[in-house]
Amino acid sequence: MLNKRVEEALNSQLIVEAYSSHYYLAVASWAEVNGLGGTSEFFYEQSDEERMHMLRLVKFINERGGKAVIPRIEMPQNDFKSLRQVFEDFLKHELAVSAKVNEVVGICHEEKDFPTMNFMQWYVSEQIEEEAVVRTILDQLNLIGDDKSGLYHFDRDLKNIKTPQITINNTAN
Repeated sequence: MLNKRVEEALNSQLIVEAYSSHYYLAVASWAEVNGLGGTSEFFYEQSDEERMHMLRLVKFINERGGKAVIPRIEMPQNDFKSLRQVFEDFLKHELAVSAKVNEVVGICHEEKDFPTMNFMQWYVSEQIEEEAVVRTILDQLNLIGDDKSGLYHFDRDLKNIKTPQITINNTAN
């Protein structure tokens, strides 16, 4: 049976993942209407990935005897002044998600819920990867500066960045 404190922390993380999916969908839409097809595709994939993160949590909570609570999602920001702002905000958001993941892991440790702590290690690793990807993207944007040709190529090349496919059937890994 899932510890109540751990269950609450997991449901809180479920909100974070659901909001992330919603937020990245808003970014994808903004990019699409602003002629940034590569950025749009990248964030549509990010949105799908975050939804899968949410589904992993739902299944895990329910499989462990808890009850996953599907949250209402607040409206995310949907207008941005620049591509740089999009990716700076992306990094800030991912750092906040990492902090929340670490909180859940800390609660699992305090409650000696080692199976859930093991499950959450996947999220820890995922966040390390997410932060590295966005830092690399920001490094590339810094190299490009305000060069419109460079931004065009950056956006085109962003289409080729693939996010790992996530399965929700095997929640142990």
